[in-house]
Amino acid sequence: AAREPAAGVIEAINASGKPVVAVDIPSGLEADTGQVHGPCVRAANTVTFALPKLGLVQEPGRSHVGELHVADISIPAFLLEGGSPGRYLITEKMVREWLPPRPAWAHKGSCGRVLVVAGSRGMSGAACLTALGAARAGAGLVTLAVPGQLQDVVAVKLTEVMTVGLPGTREGTLARSARAEILNLLERNDVLAIGPGLSRHLETVALVRELLPALKVPCVIDADGLNALAGDAQILKRISVPAVVTPHEGEMARLLGHPPEEIRSRRLAVVEEAAGAWGVVTLLKGAATLVSSPEGITYINSTGNPGMATGGSGDVLTGLIAGLLGQGLDAARAAAAGAFLHGLAGDMAARERGMRGLLAGDILEMLPPAMARVECNRMGTF
Repeated sequence: AAREPAAGVIEAINASGKPVVAVDIPSGLEADTGQVHGPCVRAANTVTFALPKLGLVQEPGRSHVGELHVADISIPAFLLEGGSPGRYLITEKMVREWLPPRPAWAHKGSCGRVLVVAGSRGMSGAACLTALGAARAGAGLVTLAVPGQLQDVVAVKLTEVMTVGLPGTREGTLARSARAEILNLLERNDVLAIGPGLSRHLETVALVRELLPALKVPCVIDADGLNALAGDAQILKRISVPAVVTPHEGEMARLLGHPPEEIRSRRLAVVEEAAGAWGVVTLLKGAATLVSSPEGITYINSTGNPGMATGGSGDVLTGLIAGLLGQGLDAARAAAAGAFLHGLAGDMAARERGMRGLLAGDILEMLPPAMARVECNRMGTF
């Protein structure tokens, strides 16, 4: 923490009412972690050198940075690349290079076929948002599989998504016996997204635990798909296909058996440790979403805003990542690009409509303009 007289100077700067430009890092901010232990400059702009410091892109430090500018100070590129830290800030340029161009001969079957297994009585919205997220990502065909009692409901809500009814329990959740039908459906699909709105019914939990090790296509696991693994997260190590898990801090705490406060205070270390231990790409949601691969590459997201803290936002992200997987991105890049585009869509929606009252549906609507912004800079104007 800053001591006097520096602490008093920092407080005077913050009280001045003037725009502040921080050079290298706002005074009072811990460079490696982003932690703030006392008075800290709140800058309108921060100019740092060569590469962004971890503390500038993680909360709470990120809130003190304002607009971040990385200045070139002529460090040779081979030195920066040769000493790769394995941690990268996700940028628009990076995502643009990852997104595959859609060829002139493309058809719906060549753009990715996504199966979404989601929903239960009272949670059909989560299932629909996930399916629409995959469709808005550009997947050519999306099928939503729900408990049979819900099929008519979701079919009315969705026009561009196919629906399938699966065996359900009396409580309106997926039954354990749905496993065979899901595996049969996956023979005609390229990617599975599973979890949103499934419930924690014992039969549904058993279904998830038995299904995941049997998968033969890449998958994205979220929400109740993760809650089903609480107490036995080692099941993730038995998945033999590329997989992405997308917990928020509470779900991560349940998976690891740690207090949520520990997850929040060690976000970067936690996501990297989890990815290595489980052998799956791990995305930890929150301010500055983190994505880590089992190979030791970590991506830090640079988009998003507090208005996105609304029910259904994470379901859209799950579908978005699944849709990108279906279009050929590897699991880590699909998760990182999904986080960036999801946050960018949220930022564009907030600028147009304001943060307060932002809905998951607003993020969905802004996904095509967000992707167009990224791709227009590659292709010129349409």
